[in-house]
Amino acid sequence: MSHGHGHGHFDGPAPLGPLAAKIVIGLLVAIGAVVLLGTVLLWPSSQSIDVPAPFQTTGGDAVVTEAGTVVEQGPGACGSPSSGRVFPGDPLPPPVGGAYECERSVIAIESGPNAGAFTLLEVVPGPGQPELSTGDDIRIVRQTDPTGATQYSFYDFARGLPLSLVIATFAIVIVAVARWRGLRALIGLGVAFAVLVMFMLPALLDGKPAVPVALVGGALILYAVLYLAHGVNLRTSSALLGTLASMALAALLSYVAIRMTHLTGLSEEQNTDVQMYIGTVSISGLLLAGFIIGSLGVLNDVTITQASSAFELASLDPRASRREIFASAMRVGRDHIASTVYTLVLAYAGGALPLLLLFSVAGRSISDVVTGDAVAVEIVRACVGGIALALSVPLTTAIAAVLSRAGSPPVAPGGATPPPRGGAGSRAGRSQTGYAEFR
Repeated sequence: MSHGHGHGHFDGPAPLGPLAAKIVIGLLVAIGAVVLLGTVLLWPSSQSIDVPAPFQTTGGDAVVTEAGTVVEQGPGACGSPSSGRVFPGDPLPPPVGGAYECERSVIAIESGPNAGAFTLLEVVPGPGQPELSTGDDIRIVRQTDPTGATQYSFYDFARGLPLSLVIATFAIVIVAVARWRGLRALIGLGVAFAVLVMFMLPALLDGKPAVPVALVGGALILYAVLYLAHGVNLRTSSALLGTLASMALAALLSYVAIRMTHLTGLSEEQNTDVQMYIGTVSISGLLLAGFIIGSLGVLNDVTITQASSAFELASLDPRASRREIFASAMRVGRDHIASTVYTLVLAYAGGALPLLLLFSVAGRSISDVVTGDAVAVEIVRACVGGIALALSVPLTTAIAAVLSRAGSPPVAPGGATPPPRGGAGSRAGRSQTGYAEFR
């Protein structure tokens, strides 16, 4: 990085720093106010949504599950009168000469009104059927048949404890390595989950337009995640403004791409179910909202890296101009783009792998496979994310390069710049040159 013309670095452009800082802070405050207003306007009503038919019990109610443990397992004839029923001891034997062989599992019911009793599950072996073993913890559906008798059926394996251990390990490792910043990042992740569950999903079910819901929800997540994880300072603010602008760009690109390619999203079974049973939700809007939310993670990763690079470069070389800081940080950004694009595309390709496998044995041409709705959705999603990612780098780097000089010390006569207090790389130096806290 050149140092030969330091006298021109701060005498002319330096006053832009404090003004730019005020402009950025003002923009973020204004955007935040709009986001809060949008949250109020889009907040879901308290009306209840009927449970769709595929998710109802035979009585028309929502599915209720109870805990159970497999206490006995083995093959046998199907047709026991105790199948799915509640009994206190051993199940009744099947009729003599049963035509079918089943995997018979005696389940100890461990929660609900029948806790302490047993039920019998009879499963005909085949693809997609559960393979139970003695000692397995499972969840069983409790419902009533037309006669009012309680009946049980298999729902899923119980994963509460294993999932809790995985999540706890994840949290411990993050906090152990990143310390307080890691803890704040986990809190931000919790806030993001709360926004998704308490605002976005209910608003979509309530029939609110999907794109505004996604933009408002995404902005709420970004404000919380970035400021919680990285602190309230100009470095984070430059990354936030770059990410918000990139998210809006991703929304525009997604809209244009979906219209141009006539994507419907109906190749995915869950989207078809939504269209069939939840008429208030637009599938194209839902697809667009998914594009927007899906781009947030990678955009956040890139923008915070670029902002940090620009501020660190500014603190290490107080004599560097904004143009030099931008050029140096962009070299980092280009490497980041190259590696992140691979991550983005391969992640979407991995998600579509089962579908690609089915197409590969169907004898269809590669052009038919690629242009089909199911694969085209993933291609467009990856391309839109990649474009937004690439454009977010210069945008965020430019904002950060300007703000990194918001509190730069003046150049002494003769071109010498006093070194930052505590050394170029110290916290004091970074705080001084980075204008760390809002004034």
